[in-house]
Amino acid sequence: MEAAAAAVRHRTVEANGISMHVAESGPDGGDGAPAVVFLHGFPELWYSWRHQMAHLAARGYRCVAPDLRGYGGTAAPPDVASYSAFHVVGDVVALLDAIGIHNKVFVVGHDWGAIIAWYLCLFRPDRVAALVNTSVAFMRHIFVRAAAAAVTPIDYFHRTYGPTYYICRFQEPGVAEKEFSPANAGYLMKRILCNRFTSSAAGDDKPPAADAAEEEPLPPWLTEEDVSHFASEFERTGFTGPINYYRNMDRNWELAAPWADAKVRVPTRFIVGDGDLTYHYPGIQDYIHKGGFEADVPGLESVVVIPGAGHFVQQEKADEVSQHIYDFISKF
Repeated sequence: MEAAAAAVRHRTVEANGISMHVAESGPDGGDGAPAVVFLHGFPELWYSWRHQMAHLAARGYRCVAPDLRGYGGTAAPPDVASYSAFHVVGDVVALLDAIGIHNKVFVVGHDWGAIIAWYLCLFRPDRVAALVNTSVAFMRHIFVRAAAAAVTPIDYFHRTYGPTYYICRFQEPGVAEKEFSPANAGYLMKRILCNRFTSSAAGDDKPPAADAAEEEPLPPWLTEEDVSHFASEFERTGFTGPINYYRNMDRNWELAAPWADAKVRVPTRFIVGDGDLTYHYPGIQDYIHKGGFEADVPGLESVVVIPGAGHFVQQEKADEVSQHIYDFISKF
């Protein structure tokens, strides 16, 4: 049953002034099936959700997974400022309209996709039935200018981790592009996915020789075909669009000021691997588990910490994450 339901359909639609590539599986929408929208992270593609799409399509859900702007088959505007949260949330809302989904949807996000999903639930909660976010918790001080003495996100990361931290290195146009050249896409994808964004890897501004990654065996959850799928797309598109999301962190923080005191009231489940870099930010575990997270996200119904998982949790622990998503959204 899952194999039949897992057949993935591809199309390109015009939405919010750009062309967007979207992958879909499960019912095509004609019968009013509930829809699940998957938002991928950096540096990924719709393909990161292949396991979850098969799992949920087999259970009657219409699965919709776009390449976000700047990625894969979706347009990559040249202007850095056009990668703000307003633009990307606008893409998601316009995409739903373009493919005829006008009811509330279930949203599943990872990494930057999770950040966009948090913004979506702040800006347009009327479009979201329930949220399953992975890896990146709601961090008001990073997402929203909310206090007189607040520091910008980039200042925060600079003070906390220093100038070699990847988010800091990504800020100056052209600098990160030297490290992330399309010609090295295969090596980069293998290194990023295998290292799973550990804190040591994220602070490393001197990449090892490319042949080091060639010798590193792939983890059991990743195949050479998977790496090739990612690599072939980034060889074609480069990494500038994806990196531009990081160059908008301070801009997003300022733009979101009208939502300084807003809370995420959408029913929410949060999933994180215990080895994820994002689960080891200073103070984050106290925030997640001791009431701060729930105060910001009153809709929070559960937090799932998956042992032995790193950053790419939906690929590393695919069956487990798929089941957690299904168990949660099936209540609605």
